Amino acid sequence: MEENIEKRICVEQLAIEDLISKLPEVLLSQILSYLPTKDIVRTSVLSKRWKSVWLLIPGLDLDSSEFPHYDTFVDFMNEFLFFSREENPCLHKLKLSIQKNENDPSCVTLWTDCVARGKLQHLDVEFGGRVMEREFWEMMPLSLYICKTLLHLRLYRVLLGNFDQSVDSLPSLRSMCLEENVYSNEASLESLISSCRVLEDLTIVKIDDNVRDRGNSGLVIDAPILKYLTFNNDQSKSKTISNLGSLVKVTILGPIKISSVVGCTEQQMAHKFLTGISRVRYLIVSEDMMEVISSYLKEDSLPQFGNLSYLKASVWLSSFDFLDILPKLLESCPNLKSIVLEITCIVDRTKATVERRVSSVPECLLSSLEFVEIKNRISVDDGALEVARYFVENSVNLQKVVLRLASSFLRRGNQAVLKDILELPRRSSMCEIEVFNALNGHALCFRKNKRTGRVFLDYFDVAESYYGAIVS
Repeated sequence: MEENIEKRICVEQLAIEDLISKLPEVLLSQILSYLPTKDIVRTSVLSKRWKSVWLLIPGLDLDSSEFPHYDTFVDFMNEFLFFSREENPCLHKLKLSIQKNENDPSCVTLWTDCVARGKLQHLDVEFGGRVMEREFWEMMPLSLYICKTLLHLRLYRVLLGNFDQSVDSLPSLRSMCLEENVYSNEASLESLISSCRVLEDLTIVKIDDNVRDRGNSGLVIDAPILKYLTFNNDQSKSKTISNLGSLVKVTILGPIKISSVVGCTEQQMAHKFLTGISRVRYLIVSEDMMEVISSYLKEDSLPQFGNLSYLKASVWLSSFDFLDILPKLLESCPNLKSIVLEITCIVDRTKATVERRVSSVPECLLSSLEFVEIKNRISVDDGALEVARYFVENSVNLQKVVLRLASSFLRRGNQAVLKDILELPRRSSMCEIEVFNALNGHALCFRKNKRTGRVFLDYFDVAESYYGAIVS
């Protein structure tokens, strides 16, 4: 009886396998495309029928370090692209992670040229791992710049040369991420960006000396329908943002450089840059960018960010008095709804400074601001508490304030300070205050019930199990 059942199961399995094998190659390749590349290649040993099916997949994601030798990886890629060119001209997606040594052949330029002449839609090329020396990086071919079907492009540590600026390059490109590449000059980078007329998402990550011929020119970005713009460690002398009425989100990470150029002071260049991004709805800025804004506010008011609803900023309280510029910053954001501040305070604030009140109340505090989050990253918390007090005492429609204090806060015996925070006089009757404190691998959240006045402690362990307790 058991033997008959086993035989029937085997027959049914074979029947299922036969049914799958009889599917059209186009459908089989589409099914395979949802598997990791390693598993896709393994299907070639199933039967003669499956030997070449994997070569028809529309996308390929390869890491050279996963091959026993770089030469093996090269042979694999050459075979795949030769077959793809002859039998499968519809390779839509290619991701290559290259890690090679001094004597390994340079083939990435040729491979990129091959796929760029087809119907490629997604291209991701990166030279990572040990490939730090630029002599190992490879030049992107001119054919890449005129690929009519490319929608998404990411290039990491490659060489980009000059190209024909009269050609409408990458006419379909919507997302471009350029990370730590080397450009022949600033003009070539500028032309590449500006010639992508339907570009919506742009990320630029630069290193200090990644322009061979820097000259005196800065970076000009002209992309009419760009929605998302990210700068990371950008060291261009100047940045001019023009014709960007569609901008939704701007992110500025790491160091940023805004310098004077011929005919324009540093203040004027900062004004041009800030005006260029002033229509955004979401803005994330680094500590260095806040230094730029602080210096600018010493001489002039910021351009109006009338659409801005979310602001996230990192701040060093040791380098300038943040409460001096905070009202001026908020005055330029009349419709701000949420603000997140990551504060680093490396010196204790005196009691006189903590108890100081700022008389100026910006428009957003009287109308739109609903959420404030303050994260303190160093053990000294007085600066964070001072900023929190400003928002709580002046915001009319504030609904929640979240303070994430340093792990040593409770260790230093600040229970009285914690009580003062939770009992701050609130201009908004709807305002709730939550204080988070990480301690010994646990998250503690203190909150006060508005109706009963009792203070509750919400306790989370590393497994995110929840416990509640009444403190007072």
